[in-house]
Amino acid sequence: MPPTDNQRSRRSSCQHQPPCPPAEAPDREAAHIVATHPEQGWALRCNGVLTFEDMGELRPDGQVTAPHRLLTLAGAVT
Repeated sequence: MPPTDNQRSRRSSCQHQPPCPPAEAPDREAAHIVATHPEQGWALRCNGVLTFEDMGELRPDGQVTAPHRLLTLAGAVT
């Protein structure tokens, strides 16, 4: 699916070098954080992706990535 005008403008407004990965990229979480509210558990990245402390994501096109935080079991043997 081609990028929307909103996605293009977000990409072109990124001033980071190298530029942040787009919201569709597998490494989208590598984009710089531009706003954060740790008390609410979320951060907005330069590419427009909202990331949540449980590792879930909301992308600019409305796609959702389910939470994928690894759980540590009490008493687990490593």
